[in-house]
Amino acid sequence: EIAQIGDRVTVLRDGRSVAQVPAGTPEEELIRLMVGRPIDQQYPRQASAAGEPLLQVRDLSRAGAFSGVSFEVRAGEVVGLAGLVGAGRTEVARAVFGADAPDSGEVLVRGRRLPPGDVRAAMEAGLGLVPEDRKGQGLVLGADIAENLGLVTLRGASHGGFVDRAGQRQAAARVADQLGVRMSHLGQEVRTLSGGNQQKIVIGKWLLADANVLILDEPTRGIDVGAKVEIYQLINSLTASGHAVLMISSDLPEILGMSDRILVMARGRLVGELEAADANQDSVMALAVTEVEDARVH
Repeated sequence: EIAQIGDRVTVLRDGRSVAQVPAGTPEEELIRLMVGRPIDQQYPRQASAAGEPLLQVRDLSRAGAFSGVSFEVRAGEVVGLAGLVGAGRTEVARAVFGADAPDSGEVLVRGRRLPPGDVRAAMEAGLGLVPEDRKGQGLVLGADIAENLGLVTLRGASHGGFVDRAGQRQAAARVADQLGVRMSHLGQEVRTLSGGNQQKIVIGKWLLADANVLILDEPTRGIDVGAKVEIYQLINSLTASGHAVLMISSDLPEILGMSDRILVMARGRLVGELEAADANQDSVMALAVTEVEDARVH
């Protein structure tokens, strides 16, 4: 858009103007100026060998939201879930995690059937959800970094009604360092962090809980390109260690660049499945606008 509508570009980084360049400057150079370093690969997916199914969804339905949704995600795999806004992607994610109870169907983690609408059971089975609204649903903005990182593991760190705060803080420090969270100290309020660092905190609490399957709903929305690449590298490390990732995204290049397989939803139905190596934006969009009466396409 910048090249189409602008004449000159002022690039800001860390609150300072770092360059003024013509609007036709190549995207790679603009990214280098924005981030402060070159980004060699915008979507650095490192595929791992797929293992056993960790998440199985069978004929899941919820009235007015989605119907007959079935898929599986295997260890070491990133499965992208694409579709137009309103296709039912987020609603499926919430039902899988137990935040909303489905009307029918079942969800299994490592072969164990989860009771519908039970978030605690989903968490105990090793399922994690990073919601699309990180500020409203993923964080306690008035709490500090350590407290937010410990939200999922708080129950397990409690003994006789008392929380092992020292242990929680040590674990939080380890994860924050692992994720490269840019902060002044663990006591810093999460609301004061950048969007990218806030997203690292939301993901980090599930790393601390060692979730086997992580559902990422719009994981890089509203964060800068440098933080995006760091999130992608984190996804790579998760799958390399045998975890599974279900990634929902409205960013088609992101879905194509970071998925091993791509599921496409349209009007509450799962209408297609594509191998990432064979997919492109046109093939995904063709499925995304499929009428639900049409037969499912593979």
